[in-house]
Amino acid sequence: MAKKGTEKNTKNKALHSKLMNRKKNKLREENEQRAARLKEIIQKSKGNVSND
Repeated sequence: MAKKGTEKNTKNKALHSKLMNRKKNKLREENEQRAARLKEIIQKSKGNVSND
């Protein structure tokens, strides 16, 4: 016979996938910000070299 009541794993799986997506998005954003900062630093250093 089928079990009555709520399904066993669906809530936990949904929560886990939500948290993992948050983690992935956070890491992706941090990497993009880091790349942007590095690009700015490189551009500034190239500008300083041409001015000297």
